[in-house]
Amino acid sequence: MKITILYDNTTYQKNLEADWGFACCIEIENETPILFDTGANGDILLSNMAALKINPQSIERVFISHAHFDHTGGLSAFLNINSGVTIYCPNSFRGVRRANEVIYVLDFIKLNENLYSTGELNGIEQSLVIETEKGLVLMIGCAHPGMKTIFQSVPHLGSIHAVIGGFHGFQEYDLLQNVDLICPTHCTQNQETIRSLYPRKTIQGGVGRIIHL
Repeated sequence: MKITILYDNTTYQKNLEADWGFACCIEIENETPILFDTGANGDILLSNMAALKINPQSIERVFISHAHFDHTGGLSAFLNINSGVTIYCPNSFRGVRRANEVIYVLDFIKLNENLYSTGELNGIEQSLVIETEKGLVLMIGCAHPGMKTIFQSVPHLGSIHAVIGGFHGFQEYDLLQNVDLICPTHCTQNQETIRSLYPRKTIQGGVGRIIHL
């Protein structure tokens, strides 16, 4: 599996543009690429995708974590190029048009063979769960429901191998003890503390960061 960060507050590759928000492309063997969130600005999203050689037309599914503009602002520009997608939106995010199909997610659901949504937790945000041979990969937008709530929504699927995304003001650091890979991005306020506690398994995010799992 390959995860490419397309939109973030910082850059990992200097030729790319940073901006407040988050988006990434998830490529899984035998699956078409998934766009997770769309950042705040469509021009920046599409420019970074072009620089990273990710074709918007190759994407068939879009997963929106929550309705905040820094995760949805690029959606309209993306749909101008590729409207033939299925979009998984949290139930509270309405008004999406021009997509091939829009699925509003309220409860925990299986999206595909190894893909799940936690469901819309605390009425605001869903996270994407990917089953791998090493364990679960959690893709998180901003962790508004709280990391503990997100973690507690998936134990029936197995252990958590990796956590990638925005953690906001997360301070329950013991939750990460048994996680093998941590990539705090975007809105994570305590990145330096997380790195100091887990230096061997915490990696830098930023636009252009490519994570192989």
